[in-house]
Amino acid sequence: MSAIISISLKKEDLDKLDPATFIVGKSGTYIPLTIFVDDKNDNYKQNVSATISQNEEDRKAKKSKTYVGNGKVVYVRDGIKTSKELEAAASEDF
Repeated sequence: MSAIISISLKKEDLDKLDPATFIVGKSGTYIPLTIFVDDKNDNYKQNVSATISQNEEDRKAKKSKTYVGNGKVVYVRDGIKTSKELEAAASEDF
């Protein structure tokens, strides 16, 4: 299975992040992201969202996710549906 996902991150949201969020490695500083692929589109015909990854402590405390981007699945092989396929299926349901 393979897929290509197009996503846009809002620089202004990333600039507001707590520096403790960043992971500093040998070759640079990284922002840990979690990507969600939904089985239906949102109001903007997108089915992918990105949040700052949460650690176990944050998840247990039920802290709100920090959303930093949205996008859509644009290519798929074997299983994942593209945003366009989801839109076509939704219009067939009506």
